[in-house]
Amino acid sequence: MTYVEPDSELYERERIVLEYVKKYPDKHHNALIKMIVPEYMAKTTFEKTRNALLEKETISVQKKGNMKFYIPTQNYSMRFQQHVERITNISFHNIKNQIKKIESSYHHKDVAEKIFLANLLLKNLFQIDNGFTFLDSSKNPKKTLYRDEHQEIQELIYRLFQIIHNDKDFDTIYPTIMIYFSTNMPKNYQDSE
Repeated sequence: MTYVEPDSELYERERIVLEYVKKYPDKHHNALIKMIVPEYMAKTTFEKTRNALLEKETISVQKKGNMKFYIPTQNYSMRFQQHVERITNISFHNIKNQIKKIESSYHHKDVAEKIFLANLLLKNLFQIDNGFTFLDSSKNPKKTLYRDEHQEIQELIYRLFQIIHNDKDFDTIYPTIMIYFSTNMPKNYQDSE
């Protein structure tokens, strides 16, 4: 599993907008802006945050006349799970094609491109595996429903490393990729009791 540092400012802004939407369902767009801006964020930041929540389907819009009202999305957890499943499956099929393509083209690229491409593919493989792990956990925590996909991701990681290992620039590429890889590993967690 990869370790991702959350962007706490982004999450805090989304939390604030979501709380206001929940707390004041009768307040229209401009009224929400007056309540949130400038105490918590700028107007453009509010707009971007609201757009992000709409895009993630965390909230939705209801129009009454010429006014917009925001409401939390019904069945959000189910819709989010469906969203993760769709994105994860699409990404999984896309990355299989990408790895198939680079098997023949990788050795023609310059070293910087090779490093960038390998790091990108590795990161994406871990994110896809995290998506399947999330789906396994949310659907049935006692059973691995995506066993075949997890296995295929392991095989894709192996293929990627075989491509790197067989490349003429292996001695330069591999250490750089391992440095990137180590930054995405869990941090040395100490139990604080």
